[in-house]
Amino acid sequence: MDSQLTFYKYQGTGNDFIMIDNRSVMFDAQDEARIAKLCHRRFGIGADGLILLENAEGYDFRMVYFNANGKEGSMCGNGGRCTVQFAHHLGVFTEKTKFIAVDGEHIAYLKNDWIYLKMQEVSEIETQKDFYFLDTGSPHYVAFVKNLPEYPVFQEGKAIRYNERFAEKGTNVNFIEKIAPQKLQVRTYERGVEDETYSCGTGVTAAALVSSLEGMQSPIQIQTLGGMLEVTFKRNEQATFEEIYLAGPAQKVFEGKINL
Repeated sequence: MDSQLTFYKYQGTGNDFIMIDNRSVMFDAQDEARIAKLCHRRFGIGADGLILLENAEGYDFRMVYFNANGKEGSMCGNGGRCTVQFAHHLGVFTEKTKFIAVDGEHIAYLKNDWIYLKMQEVSEIETQKDFYFLDTGSPHYVAFVKNLPEYPVFQEGKAIRYNERFAEKGTNVNFIEKIAPQKLQVRTYERGVEDETYSCGTGVTAAALVSSLEGMQSPIQIQTLGGMLEVTFKRNEQATFEEIYLAGPAQKVFEGKINL
């Protein structure tokens, strides 16, 4: 008889995830094919990724993120916000939490239905003639473009993600446009999903930091296909970005059971 998996579906500005309470370590995290099938939008539940919430000594929980292709991924900002909301739903914490993810320790809190997630410090931003490259928990290529709503994000993003420099390890590719003094629009081709997503938290974070090099000040409002996010940060004398917070909504969509 097939075993049944209880799952929860969460979304953060359209970036959607299968959430699994794995504190009892019942889910096989090594089964890439199963994870990929669960994330498949026609043959499974459908999601941009799958996240396990697990116990971790010294922390409220551990977040383990898998891309839709079944492989464990780097840090996912919107996934992190959804995991915080999920942990709150499970009663793991009440107002503020400290957890561990693949890129290290994070703290987060809830305020007025938004999740505020502290991201890792960023000390290096590579500046090229027509793009920036930086790591905000995941690698990000960022380029300013004009008329972003009409821009061929999938075609151009895929070409960059698989070019000679990035093909082996991959990169997320963000195209951004300033639409107001303190507001950006961002569209992202996401590695692992291998498509444009409705939103990418680490990509939004990267876009905000890059924009500060172009004169924008914290806080920066960021419009994604899936909704509005906000990034706040400080820049110290060593030009390191610190106290970076990614803020926005994260909501439970539904829960259910599926035969494995």
